[in-house]
Amino acid sequence: MKIYKYGDNVDTDVIIPARHLNDPDPKALASHCMEDLDAAFATTVAPGDIVVGGANFGCGSSREHAPLAIKSCGVKCVIAKSFARIFYRNAINIGLPILECPEAAQAIRAEDEVEVDFQTGEIRDLTQGRTFQAAPFPPFIQGIIQSGGLLASLKARGVAK
Repeated sequence: MKIYKYGDNVDTDVIIPARHLNDPDPKALASHCMEDLDAAFATTVAPGDIVVGGANFGCGSSREHAPLAIKSCGVKCVIAKSFARIFYRNAINIGLPILECPEAAQAIRAEDEVEVDFQTGEIRDLTQGRTFQAAPFPPFIQGIIQSGGLLASLKARGVAK
């Protein structure tokens, strides 16, 4: 597990540059994720890695491609000081776990080992021996994320085809 740490105002245009939006394939989006901010990200990120961001993570456009690109890289979750509201909702809609916790986002370092409990919102930095508390999502939103997103959740409940 690796931590990728970024600063404030990481916008959707650097999460997935607009020049790559014509290919709707999630794997293609993942191959270009963060390339204008961190050229090595898409080639070094591995399933279970965590992205830590500053304030206003995911600002910019309303495209769902940004959280989809991150999720398609295998990122376990994004922890940030705060999220742009549209990114926050889009992350839930596509099933990308996110946690808003300013203290954890500030303290976690790139070399730290971190564990997350999504049900309780507890973030444990095992390297520093510190625990942080994010507000957990209510059970119905946890269900959406665990199902893989809103559409998958509705299909599982027989509400959508």
